[in-house]
Amino acid sequence: MKPRSLVIALAALIVMLPLVALADATPDGATIFKSKCAMCHGPEGAGQTPTGKTMKVRDLRSADVQKLSDADLAKAIADGKGKMPSYKGKLTPTEIQVLVVYIRGLAKKK
Repeated sequence: MKPRSLVIALAALIVMLPLVALADATPDGATIFKSKCAMCHGPEGAGQTPTGKTMKVRDLRSADVQKLSDADLAKAIADGKGKMPSYKGKLTPTEIQVLVVYIRGLAKKK
């Protein structure tokens, strides 16, 4: 390999490595939901867990929840609502947005 080609290949590798690391750092909505939400809302978001029934949590797949704006859902997650705790400081704004997208997808699985 010519020295110039080697320099170009190394430069490309240096530029690509942070992008690969960033892709691995992107939060996964299903993982966040499972760790933070499923205990009350259940794996499908229906709220049919013992805790969910006791607290009378809303079915995240319902039309009432799904008609909320993304901003309203994000605010409820960040600030908490009713008996639901706040996740501000526990989830990043990016994780909250990923979670909103995941909640939107739950309605399609109903």
